[in-house]
Amino acid sequence: MTPPPGWYRDPSAPHVERWWDGTAWTDHRRAPQAPVPPTPAPFAPHQAGPGQPAGPRGGSGRARAVALTVAGAVLAGAIGTGAYLLGRDDGGDGGTGGGTRAATAPATGTSAPPVTPPTSAPPSSVPPPADDPAVVVDQLNGITLPLPDGWIRPREAADPDLVMSTDGTYDCPGDPGLCRHGRVFSRTATATDATTPKALAESDIATVAGEAYDEDRLGRRPFGGLVSHRVVGSGQIAVAGRAGYYVRWRVTTEKGPGGYVQSLAFPSSVGTGAPVLVRFVFDAGPDGPPLSVMDRITRGIRPVGDADTGGGVGSSIGPGS
Repeated sequence: MTPPPGWYRDPSAPHVERWWDGTAWTDHRRAPQAPVPPTPAPFAPHQAGPGQPAGPRGGSGRARAVALTVAGAVLAGAIGTGAYLLGRDDGGDGGTGGGTRAATAPATGTSAPPVTPPTSAPPSSVPPPADDPAVVVDQLNGITLPLPDGWIRPREAADPDLVMSTDGTYDCPGDPGLCRHGRVFSRTATATDATTPKALAESDIATVAGEAYDEDRLGRRPFGGLVSHRVVGSGQIAVAGRAGYYVRWRVTTEKGPGGYVQSLAFPSSVGTGAPVLVRFVFDAGPDGPPLSVMDRITRGIRPVGDADTGGGVGSSIGPGS
């Protein structure tokens, strides 16, 4: 048995919630929601006076009996209604020719999914946005990104910030391992002294290049190390209706054709308002994605729920060489 669809703590990023579709984790994420406070008791206790039994405020033994009788009648009605609905769902079609059983929200203590057990409280009943096959949703940062043809959402990724990659892998030219020709990451910028999108992008680009083409987080050098870089693009750009800034490098590696990296920074309109960083890693050479795809993803970033916002003055960027 696996729990039905709902929001659970993301096992790869416990500070956010992730949508479980009933069989597998999806890419929908959001900030954790506050639990719903318990419903107060229907009667407030009061202090019994001399010769008077304790009971509901201003009540008597007869009032308590009436209240218990009413509660019993309500409970019996609820049980009867539930039995009727279950009977329609399991066998009777009520003259409609049958129907589909609706999924219910899991209760605390529900069996863990087979991939990774959720650790959060029961999920809320709010569903994620409609699953658009051409869009990737980053609920935590409140943005959507266009998904180009031939690109996929991550299935099982060691980096929780990865939002999309090219389909298929190849043997890395350096240390043993599998590489992908294109990757895009989205993360909240924290623990930084940068106060503007320009300063944030300029300070972040070296980190992007180092983790992608020099030494990764596992200490491996998939391309034998980073040899040099040159700036091929930078400037102000409107992202999701807000003023952002991008920096793009062309990097040369010890092995392989090298690649292009880009750091894109812009203010967030959700959560704490911390800046958002979208990082791009594209292999160079004939097998790497064209830079026009990088530009198209950059221009297509939108706030969640607003497909028309974005672009504007400074939104056009030219491909590097």
